[in-house]
Amino acid sequence: MRTKTHIGRTTAGEQGDVVVFLIGMRINRFWAVHRWLPVFLAMPMMLKELSRDRSLGLLNHVLLSGSPRTYVVVQYWESKEKLLAYAAAPESKHHPWWGRINRYLRNSKGHVGLWHETYVVPEGSYETIYGDMPEYGLAKAYGVASLAEGVHAKDRLKI
Repeated sequence: MRTKTHIGRTTAGEQGDVVVFLIGMRINRFWAVHRWLPVFLAMPMMLKELSRDRSLGLLNHVLLSGSPRTYVVVQYWESKEKLLAYAAAPESKHHPWWGRINRYLRNSKGHVGLWHETYVVPEGSYETIYGDMPEYGLAKAYGVASLAEGVHAKDRLKI
């Protein structure tokens, strides 16, 4: 599928707080595939579930690789309440996998690492700019807006 490139400078369209959730894993021992592969495969299942039902609150996600060992998913959420509700919902794919992943980590003896960070960024405390880019990151989550000529990062950050 070909994505439309927005020529010129654009910014993300949303006004308001932004919820960013980072989750990642690090393969500490490549040879222990049976320890890290189940952890690696859990995330696509959850992302598929979240993508099918937008009412759960995930607006967009970006997959990143920091190295052959490290994988990160940047997620943009509608609200912290929806993020926390999904994490705790017994009917979600997250709920049973979280228990399994905790068991894998307890038994892995350091073969795989897992981490997450959650940021609730108040309006006026973030800014975005995209030059000749398709919708990406926050702009894919909230839509693209034109960027007025002469408007600078300090204007968008309201500092």
